[in-house]
Amino acid sequence: MAVKKVTIRDLMSMKKNREKIVALSLYDYPTAYFADKAGVDMILVGDGSVGMTALGYNNTVPVTMDEMIIFCKAVVRATERSLVMGDMPFMSYQNVDDALKNAGRFMKESGVDAIKLEGGKEVCDRVQTISEAGIPVCGHIGLTPQSASLSGGYKVQGKKAENAMKILDDAISIEKSGAFSLVIEFATTEIAQIITDKLSIPVFGWGSGPYTDGIGLNIADVLGMSLGLKPSFAKEYASLSKSMLNALTNYGKDIREKQFPEDKHTLHMDKIEYQKLITIKGN
Repeated sequence: MAVKKVTIRDLMSMKKNREKIVALSLYDYPTAYFADKAGVDMILVGDGSVGMTALGYNNTVPVTMDEMIIFCKAVVRATERSLVMGDMPFMSYQNVDDALKNAGRFMKESGVDAIKLEGGKEVCDRVQTISEAGIPVCGHIGLTPQSASLSGGYKVQGKKAENAMKILDDAISIEKSGAFSLVIEFATTEIAQIITDKLSIPVFGWGSGPYTDGIGLNIADVLGMSLGLKPSFAKEYASLSKSMLNALTNYGKDIREKQFPEDKHTLHMDKIEYQKLITIKGN
């Protein structure tokens, strides 16, 4: 039986019906396969996930378009059901022409269902141009990692009324520019709820409380595989880092103590063929 693909229309319907949308950030074939089978509605291949989690960069800035396309292609190949969205990396949409060209390349080469870009009112011209070209666009406000260094680092957004009002204005502007959805990251639950209630498009929250239409986390945080700082808003559903370290330590121990491979892990020649080999070798 064919699996029904989650579409943008499905996400809109879920918002209308107040059904929670399950979202997840990930970046490779195996995790995408299991996320898809588990019924995740929307997968985001984020430049932060690719850059900092998969590639070990200090931040998202070094991530290139080529790198994003490679990781997105892997995720797309693994999924049948989940809607897949790819992050436009730093400096790939600094003006309208570059934004349209790179968004088109992203869609064609990676096979994602939509693209996402960071920013508020300042990127509305790019959101409009890309969406008018027939490319589904998701906005991203609140904490915007690509420009975090300019805004004082990784801090909670929307704590002050003035800042919260700016985030709301950005959200409204992004929707009016043609975005089909919006991500709000690391923001207070109050402003996230106001934005979710105000907008007619689905709002996904990463670390922004329980009231957004969709809730997302990085798969490394969900599975307990974070190598650095663990976000306060994340919840671990497994402790794979401990399991992996223990497994690999035991693997090394078995090899050093000559306990692996055992005969059951070994491939043998047919006895007759082995004797022929010995005879030939002896000559």
